[in-house]
Amino acid sequence: MMTYSLKLCRILFFLSFCLLFPFCVTDHLQAVQAEERPNIIYVMADDMGYGDLGCYGQKIIKTPNIDQLAKQGMRFTNHYAGHTVCRPSRLVLLSGQHSGHTPISQNEQYYFPDGTTTVTTLLKQQGYATGGVGKWALGIPESTGVPSKQGFDFWFGYLDQGNAHNFYPEYLWSNEQEVSLPGNKVGPHKRVSISRETYSHDLLTREAFNFIRQNANQPFFLQAHYTIPHANNEGGRATGDGMEVPEYGEYSDREWPQPEKGFAAMVTRLDRDLGRMVQLLKELNLERKTIIFFTSDNGPHQEGMHQVEFFNSNGPLKGYKRDLYEGGIRVPLIVKWPGKIKPDTTSDHISAFWDFLPTACELAGVEPPNNIDGISYLPTLLGQPQQKHDTMFWKYRGKVALRAGKWKAVQTGPNKPLELYNLETDIGEAHDLAAEHPELVSRMKHQIAASQSND
Repeated sequence: MMTYSLKLCRILFFLSFCLLFPFCVTDHLQAVQAEERPNIIYVMADDMGYGDLGCYGQKIIKTPNIDQLAKQGMRFTNHYAGHTVCRPSRLVLLSGQHSGHTPISQNEQYYFPDGTTTVTTLLKQQGYATGGVGKWALGIPESTGVPSKQGFDFWFGYLDQGNAHNFYPEYLWSNEQEVSLPGNKVGPHKRVSISRETYSHDLLTREAFNFIRQNANQPFFLQAHYTIPHANNEGGRATGDGMEVPEYGEYSDREWPQPEKGFAAMVTRLDRDLGRMVQLLKELNLERKTIIFFTSDNGPHQEGMHQVEFFNSNGPLKGYKRDLYEGGIRVPLIVKWPGKIKPDTTSDHISAFWDFLPTACELAGVEPPNNIDGISYLPTLLGQPQQKHDTMFWKYRGKVALRAGKWKAVQTGPNKPLELYNLETDIGEAHDLAAEHPELVSRMKHQIAASQSND
């Protein structure tokens, strides 16, 4: 009886407190909710292949910090980019829709219109501080698509994806303010600097770290969409070396072509900065409060005089950037969240960029939109039962690809036959089984047509 009376007194006291100080209770509940929501950092390399990291089989290029991220978190082996080239892949990531439903499915000009719902706007509405650095491909200055009009409190980097080819540009953008970069001067060749002093990637990292420091006391979402190891395509044509980096570091004495030294140095520089980011989170006591995603926007490039085969950048996969074979779209995904994700785990769950929006929404406690193609993979991260996709779809310039479980269909052109591969036994897509499974081919053709039903 005494226990019951004590509980009743506590309840009556709490109800009285709520009536007398309702705002204090509301503030307390909001503070508790904010404390439970993790910070979200989404780091995306540009044109990094499935085989470019040590934890995915790379033997030459050193990536100790990213490999450590995998040791402390979960490494996905069946994760896919939104697309095989830049702009549509980023559009898929932010919108949660695959390229059968997005307004564009190739690198054509596109600006986000006013009122677009994206992962960033949803997190901002939920009280997250939102910041981004790197390449933005979905709105040039003075358009409706600039980051500041699409849910970002802060943005630093490139707005036009073409300008992002140049790692020594004359200026970058802080929100909608042009920021001059000391010592950089573009010469007669478009996007090729003849004076090079300020390396853009290093400024992106500095601003990313500043954003973390400034928002350490509230939930934040940081989109770090780095530009390395993309090539300066124009620089490759003009000078024979489009892999722009301040120094080759440990690779300087290797008997390699200059572009390959540059490519390796870029990857290792990015790895260095991931290590520095993790250390910063530790110093700010944010490591256990922060979930970090690391991936790449599409498969490896063969540009700027870099050759995919030199470091086996696509690993065991067939094809590379601009292909819809696995090498063009299957990418690394590593996720670390101390205390939540079991360390040193590997998942073969089949997922893609359009799954990030619902995953982030579930982390933040916000309901995702209905018109998305994504499925949250948070259950996989937490070791819980996971809903799976029936099919996954990509299209690019007349090419289409569809994955359904272990099966992958690829059509390399409008008048080309549909190829069929069993990815469980043939990850390199070397054996076309279409002739052996006509009924499956017919069914996948119908699924491909249905995946583009909103065109």
